[in-house]
Formats: sequence, C-alpha cells, structure tokens
Amino acid sequence: MELNQKTGISKIFSLGLQHVLAMYAGAILVPIIVGNALKFSPEQQAFLISVDLLTCGLATLLQSWASKWFGIGLPVVMGTSFVAVSPMITIGTGYGIHAIYGAIIAAGLFIILFSKVYGKLLKLFPPVVTGTVVMIIGLSLIPTGINNMGGGQGSKDFGSPENLLLSFGVLALILIMNRFFKGFLRAISVLLGIIAGTIAATVMGKVDFTVVAEASWFRVPAPFYFGMPAFHIVPVITMIIVGTVILVESTGAFLALGEMTDRKLTGKDITNGYRAEGISFILGGIFNAFPYSTFSQNVGLVQLAGIKTKKITIAAGIILICLGVLPKIAALATIIPTAVFGGATVVMFGMVVSSGIRMLRNVDFSENSNLLIIACSVSLGLGATVVPDLFHVLPPMLRILVNDGIICGSLCAIILNLLLPKKDRVRAPSDIPVRVVDPALKEG
Repeated sequence: MELNQKTGISKIFSLGLQHVLAMYAGAILVPIIVGNALKFSPEQQAFLISVDLLTCGLATLLQSWASKWFGIGLPVVMGTSFVAVSPMITIGTGYGIHAIYGAIIAAGLFIILFSKVYGKLLKLFPPVVTGTVVMIIGLSLIPTGINNMGGGQGSKDFGSPENLLLSFGVLALILIMNRFFKGFLRAISVLLGIIAGTIAATVMGKVDFTVVAEASWFRVPAPFYFGMPAFHIVPVITMIIVGTVILVESTGAFLALGEMTDRKLTGKDITNGYRAEGISFILGGIFNAFPYSTFSQNVGLVQLAGIKTKKITIAAGIILICLGVLPKIAALATIIPTAVFGGATVVMFGMVVSSGIRMLRNVDFSENSNLLIIACSVSLGLGATVVPDLFHVLPPMLRILVNDGIICGSLCAIILNLLLPKKDRVRAPSDIPVRVVDPALKEG
C-alpha cells in the first residue's frame, strides 16, 4: 500500500489508531502494576493511566520527528518500559514516590549528556547481534501474547472456550484479510480484527461499559502531581542502569525498523534516538509518569501492516495525547477483552521473530562463533523469560540487567560478539538470496 501527501486523514488516523491499540494494553498495564504495588488510591491510579498515555504520545512525537539534535525519524511508538517496573516499586517502597521521579529525571539528564558515548554502541551490533536481539524480543513477547489469548494470566476464565473462540477468531480474521485483501484493508487488518472481536465479545456479554460511564470527559494532567521530586544517590544510580538497559533494548528495535524501512542507520541517528529517549525520561519524571522506550509490539505491526512511514506513528502520538486528556474516550480502549488483544498481538509478536530471522540472512552460518552467539543468546533470553526466578539470588542491581529475557539475551549476544573470534561474520553478496518485495508493502 502507498501513502503519499494526498492520503486521506481518515486512513492515516485508522492506521495510527491501530498502533495505539497494539500498545495500549502494555501502556496501561505498567501504571496498574506500579499503582497497586505502591497502594495508590483509585483517583491516583486513574491519573497515572491518563498521564502515562499523554506522555507516551509526547515521547512518540519526539522520537518520530527527526530534528538535528534528537529523534530517530523512524516509525517508532514509545511506551512504558517494563524493565523499570520492579526498580520503581523498590525505590518507591524504600525511598518514597518522590524519589522515583527524581531518579527518572536524573537518568534522563544522564542519557542526554552521554548520548554520544551511548551512540558508539552501534559498533557492538553487527548483523549476528541485531538479528539475534530482534528475534529474542519477539520470542520473549510471545508468551505474553499466548497468555492474552487465554484471557490473561491468572484470570478466572483462563483458557475458556469463549476466550479461545475470540482470540482465534481475531487471529483467523487477520490472516484472512492478509490473504485476500490488499492495500488499505490489509494494512488495518489488526485494527479491524480487534474491532470485530470486541463486537463479538459484547454480544457474548464479556464487555463491561461501566468504566466508560464513570470516566470524566476532560482533564489536563498537571506536572508534579505527587509533589516535587527528591534526589537520592542509590535510586539515581539504579535508574541510570535501568536507562542504559532500556537503550540496549531500543537499539535492537531501531535497527529492526531501519532494516524494515531500508534505511542505513548511522551513529548520529542512534545518538539522536537516545537523546529523544532521555528527553522522554525527563517528561516522565516531570509529569509523574514513567521511563519510556521503543515499543517492540509496534515494530511487529510495522512489518505486518507494511506501512513504514512515520506519518502513521505521528498520528498515533497525537491520538495518545488526546486519550491522555480525554479520560472517557481513553476508557473505551479498556473495554477490549484481553483475549481479543491476544489474538491480535500473537501474530505481531511472531512478525518480530520473522524480522529477526530476516536480518540473520546476512550472517555466515558456516562460522561456529556465529552459531554460538545465536544459540546461547536465544537460549538464555528465552530461558529468563520462561523462568524469571533464575537469577533471584543476585543483588537487585544485577537482577535489573539479567531478570528480563530481552536484556539477558541481548547482553549475551553483545558480550559473545566481543569475546569470540571474528572472521568472516557476514556472507558474501553472491551468497545472499535475492529478496522479492511485495509492492503492497512498499512505502510511498
């Protein structure tokens, strides 16, 4: 499908809304987890969700808009990083909520000041590392998608016939639309699948509109809602480590999107992307929200929909800002059943895996070191995802680095790439199969 200057606003809005729905569950899940752990009141919890959506939108616009100094300029959607959940709860419990936001602001400033140093990390990501990291991202997300298909981990009706019917029905509809349709309808197949699934769930009596009725119409989140930030050395150091880990995760997403859009990223591009993430951290601290990173879910959606222009993610950012100041409209997205989300997300997460495999096509698999990097990284990354308590004996600051499957596998790939002998890691051009691109997937 092509997008150009004459493309209608309605099409751009629909594609942007599809990105919002793809990341919405993850965006509101982190505020719910953190708010519950820190004993927030329902009013505080509602504020946390609204301000999170607003800041997600601002961060997305910062990252999508490539200026001279900040922004990667790729179809990026920014969301709340799950890596920060446990550290935020630990800091909030030990030092108070004000220390959380002081640490987030300090980490954002640190990332901005040392963005050029972080930018030099690009040389640590040859094809064998980037392909492996992207594949690990997808594999680590798949269990979440599968749990969602069943209705959400721990739900009373997990795996019920109704949930399976909804999730597999949404999945089937997305596949059918990608098989028999082209252009715009194929591009919004995930959105249409979610809408159709929600309608079906309403007929089945699985949708509750109470939250929509009770939500207010308009509210502008105020800065420093919970009070002025406090700065303590241990929380600040902890959040800097979290920020560094988030940048490692985002680098894999940047490189995956660069590959999808046929754009060769430079060290300056990556540095500008890091600066945008640092600014997003500061915004999160000022508005009492969260640290932000590139959402892997939306990377899969870019590949699946075949729409690779930042116009769509800019539209998604504007929609997120509107949702952040219009709680009643934002509440509409909360009525979508988890099983419906599961049917849509499982295919998108699988597309991330496919993107990683595609990036590995340039790797010389006759080199044993390449095989070891992929084997060990994928095993540890997937293992840490499936068995999250593997590293429970380590100190909290080390657990931040290895407790998350994506980070664990990514660090393993980076370290092994530095330690193992480097010969001809990349295949010769004559050995690389010619790729035939479907015209429907080209960006206009």
